[in-house]
Amino acid sequence: MPDDTRSIDFGGLIREGDLVVCGQATAEPRTLTEALVAQADRLPPYRMLVGPVFSETFSLESISKISFLSYGVIGNTRRLARAGKLDVIPSSYSAFCADFVCGRHRADVVLVQLAQSRDGRLSASLSNDYVIDAARSARMVIAEINPAAPWTYGAEWPEDVSIHLRVAARRPPVELPSTPLDDVSRRIAARAASLIADGSTLQFGVGKIPDAILSCLSHARNLGIHSGLINDAVVDLIERGAVTNAGKGRDTGITITNQLIGTQRLYRFAHENKVIAVRPASYTHSQDVLSKINRLVAINSALQVGLDGSVNSETLSGVAVGAIGGQLDFVRGANASPGGRAIIALPATASDGTSRIVAVVETVTTPRADVDAVVTEWGVAELRGLSLTERAHRMIAIAAPEHREALSRKVEGR
Repeated sequence: MPDDTRSIDFGGLIREGDLVVCGQATAEPRTLTEALVAQADRLPPYRMLVGPVFSETFSLESISKISFLSYGVIGNTRRLARAGKLDVIPSSYSAFCADFVCGRHRADVVLVQLAQSRDGRLSASLSNDYVIDAARSARMVIAEINPAAPWTYGAEWPEDVSIHLRVAARRPPVELPSTPLDDVSRRIAARAASLIADGSTLQFGVGKIPDAILSCLSHARNLGIHSGLINDAVVDLIERGAVTNAGKGRDTGITITNQLIGTQRLYRFAHENKVIAVRPASYTHSQDVLSKINRLVAINSALQVGLDGSVNSETLSGVAVGAIGGQLDFVRGANASPGGRAIIALPATASDGTSRIVAVVETVTTPRADVDAVVTEWGVAELRGLSLTERAHRMIAIAAPEHREALSRKVEGR
């Protein structure tokens, strides 16, 4: 297995029309992706599949020959989407990962960031996603070995998946610090936290609102974590004794996640730590697994929620600005969990002052039949089992006051 610690030359490795798959989010192998982008002008046209991007790698000035695919628009992929360089595959995260297993998606070249233990074992480290399955059938797998990446349990690199070239990392892993909280996110968090009982198992995403909700739970007892991602706030909850993972009903004592998205504090905590397991999406997002977790509380956000409870997390004005992600997986899993709750938490108004509680959403990410509770800074709308008329009244009550009259007229005009 060659080991090249110099700058890698992609000439001859990338062929015209190739699909190049790289690690997503904090697992982006930046030594490789930055070299690839720097050489773009002398490489043939190819497609690149990315997940969330939190680095500055893919600047519009340097990617003229690259077209991008993703399962959503998250982080800096918004720049690519605005420039018309990103095509979105409208798929839930679990289905997207499964498509590499069944061969519906097939990578030609895979770029991955790995951690290596002292005895030479490799780990996918920060993300146990579709990259491993993409690598199984790829023509070329190039691994960036990063000494600053944590070696994590559950993400061990399979011995039967070949690595054709290894490169020493020149950059530490991408970090995503928590965003400072504001008054709106704190108000939403206080209301959402009232729905989370001691002994609950939590799932959550990235952003101010999930961070604010977690910050409200430091005095809770016997919480568990089973989530698509974890961040620095989880370290706080574990160190304060709020998270014990004792009552989940499975994976006792272990925090389960698919990705680590945070800073070096989280990475150091997770390094060779047996109480953190970075498991594949076939486990973390599995309906069979989720339905057997005790009191699973799924906390997700949205761009819009309709008066009937339908949730839009994907588009605004016909433009893709979000993703299905794991929302529907976890909403349905929480609904099937004994004592579970599915919470959609969002600000009542957008940054331009328009209402995010709308008469009808333009894209349905989570159908109204699956929605449990919707939370804004103005209140909680419990929707399970309610009629359309009852739902509309409860949704109007948690809209911003200046938009309630217009929404009421929409109901009256039905």
